[in-house]
Amino acid sequence: MKRILSLLMVGLLLAVGTYAKPPKKVMKNAVVQHIVLFKFKPETTPEKLKEILTAFEALPSKIKEIKGFQWGTNNSPENHAHGLTHAFILTFDSEKDRDAYLPHPAHKEFGTIVGPWLADVTVVDFTNQAK
Repeated sequence: MKRILSLLMVGLLLAVGTYAKPPKKVMKNAVVQHIVLFKFKPETTPEKLKEILTAFEALPSKIKEIKGFQWGTNNSPENHAHGLTHAFILTFDSEKDRDAYLPHPAHKEFGTIVGPWLADVTVVDFTNQAK
């Protein structure tokens, strides 16, 4: 019985050691992350929301400076979202590329699609500092 417990403890320690040190995944230095958070007006229908999301998802195919695009809906249990429901992260190789995206006609067109339906929007950009 002691031998079995000892073997279980060794196995547990090995397993914990394996998961305690996840591999470090670092993005290329100096990429710019453009984070956009939306709060939609209550009258935004599911159909309108789908149209908006489809339009946003199309931007990377229209704007070559966008190097990465991901999005999702808030699922945080912390209750600090202040009504913001949708998060988007666009990745650019540089501030110059991000700056080219902002006035791009496709981005402006998207603004006309989403704008009337927004109750609030938050935008934060940062340049990756991780080493």
